[in-house]
Amino acid sequence: MKRTEEISRAGERQLAVASATLGPWRSAAVVGGLGTAVAVGADLLGGHFGLRLLASSLSLGLLLLFAVGGAGAVVGDPGAEPRDRRIRRWARDHPWQVGAIPAGAMLVSDVVIREVLTPGALFGNIWDGLWRAALVAAVVGVVGSVAASHRRGNG
Repeated sequence: MKRTEEISRAGERQLAVASATLGPWRSAAVVGGLGTAVAVGADLLGGHFGLRLLASSLSLGLLLLFAVGGAGAVVGDPGAEPRDRRIRRWARDHPWQVGAIPAGAMLVSDVVIREVLTPGALFGNIWDGLWRAALVAAVVGVVGSVAASHRRGNG
């Protein structure tokens, strides 16, 4: 018999944040750092560099950081500690809600970096941050949904 539990909206938000924190953030930071370095290197090799290009490179690194970390949070770690298993199970069942957390962090980080390095175009920076945040949410949600359907299909 399946047990149904009612979780409040505040409880769901707390579970989403807790789930997102269980992602592979160190590995994601390495991927984001490498992405930033490659983008900066490509700009330098192309002979173009400035604060706007640095902001774009950092933005790419943030996108990779939050997409990898968020996707890892919804895919989960089979060897997780027992206290984390219920949170990870909830994350696997709600990938789109978990994806909202790194997407929100992407939006705020991206806008702040762009405002610091290229001030003056606040609405343009917000728009850029919004579409990048939507991309992070989509990556995390799709990865989580595909992993969940694959898991259901295999047993």
